[in-house]
Amino acid sequence: MDQIMNKMGSYWIGKRASKELDSVGDDINSLGSSIEGGTKWLVNKIKGKMQTPLPDLLKQYDLPAGIFPRDATNYEFNEETKKLTVFIPSICEVGYRDKSILRFSTTVTGYLEKGKFVDIVGIKTKFMLWLKVTTIASEGAKLHFTVGMRKTRDRAAYEVLRDGITVDKF
Repeated sequence: MDQIMNKMGSYWIGKRASKELDSVGDDINSLGSSIEGGTKWLVNKIKGKMQTPLPDLLKQYDLPAGIFPRDATNYEFNEETKKLTVFIPSICEVGYRDKSILRFSTTVTGYLEKGKFVDIVGIKTKFMLWLKVTTIASEGAKLHFTVGMRKTRDRAAYEVLRDGITVDKF
């Protein structure tokens, strides 16, 4: 009887382990092209520490959840330096409810502060020409984009996650 129970237990544990490894494999495959971001994510998953979804992280820092395209789910965030690196599968544009457009590179970096995303590299906005966004700051119902000058927009337009449209160049 003990031998039967041991074999059944081994079979069940083997099946469970195989299922978990398949799950990790599926998760790795869904990470897209970012090896660097995927490595840290995998280490955290193995440790049992799951990463906060990007929209939730932005909300924690008083920024709208929909600043980044919907498929920007892979990121690295250093809690000590507050550096945020967001990995996006392809160069894309996102149109918002207020008719504004943001263009994203495949990697966006900057530093999160309460109500601000500063020293941004990898985001542009159309303001007659495509201009680099260097800061996004939240102030009540307004969102301020710094592109050499300050452009104020309605924060509500950026609360909803939107799909990006792939474009050829940043």
